Amino acid sequence: MGKIDTNIKDALDQVRAATQELHGALSDAAAKRGGATKADLEALAQKAKAVTESAKGSLNAQNEAAKKHLAEAVTKLEATQKHVAEGLKSSGQALQASIKQALTSARASAQKVSEAVAAKRSAQAKKPNK
Repeated sequence: MGKIDTNIKDALDQVRAATQELHGALSDAAAKRGGATKADLEALAQKAKAVTESAKGSLNAQNEAAKKHLAEAVTKLEATQKHVAEGLKSSGQALQASIKQALTSARASAQKVSEAVAAKRSAQAKKPNK
């Protein structure tokens, strides 16, 4: 495996770790006694934006199968951002509903990134050794 492939794998693994971390942070916010605060949501909004940008930046370097899954992850991450933004404008039940929707989208994005990693590894395993 060449240096470029290693960097691509590392980038995709980093996106996966970041989406999993985002999902965990949203899960913590959803479970927070007394509800998530605006400061929590502002931090989550920044994290969601950073993860989305990282995923978008990794798209072009992927094989077609991985790219498809990563593109779906980006769509889910954008939905996560939207729900967190809605939460920032809300309170009470509406706030909690936005957090739950963001959590669902983040979970789906983490799954799609994991599928992209699996597709990438599968493609690499099929390449003949040189």
